[in-house]
Amino acid sequence: MSGLRELKKQRTYEAISDAAVALFLERGFDAVSVAEVAAAAEVSKPTLFRYFPAKEDLALYRFADHEDESARVVRAGREEGVGALDALERHLLERLAARDPITGLCDDPGVLAYQRMLYGTPSLETRLFTYLRRSEAVLAEAIGEGLRARLAAGQIGVVLRVLALENWRRIESGESADAVHADAVTEARDAFRRLREGLDL
Repeated sequence: MSGLRELKKQRTYEAISDAAVALFLERGFDAVSVAEVAAAAEVSKPTLFRYFPAKEDLALYRFADHEDESARVVRAGREEGVGALDALERHLLERLAARDPITGLCDDPGVLAYQRMLYGTPSLETRLFTYLRRSEAVLAEAIGEGLRARLAAGQIGVVLRVLALENWRRIESGESADAVHADAVTEARDAFRRLREGLDL
């Protein structure tokens, strides 16, 4: 029964967020009210706020699944006897090959429109850093304990973020994901080589 309840909850999150993002992309984030999102999603405002405490969270829900992604990759790699950096690099290369939007290497028009909204709206960009800080915190827990683990997670988080932004910048300027892919792979490998030079993971 709890499994069905969780599935229903997940679907409600997705339905509300999808309705919100559609409105935001159509009219702009700041031009859409929470009441309008609630009406579009066919829920009450109190229900909406139970799922999404802030308006920005409506737009950033699609990042929620990625919040602990790096930590999960590190833990899974450890079970296979693979080091943290090796596991993370392998995962990134797989996501680049799949043109995963989280890597910035995706030229789908809907994804590009979403990213323009995200990076063009100061309140969303600020809120995104809350998600990124939580992601780095859980990655640090997966790596180990203490300041050393937190420093390592911070460095890894910055590298992943900068690589993704560079991919997005090139695609936004008119290049295709396929055209950028080879350079993205080279840059990812070089970035992880540099991480290995400074981190013993």
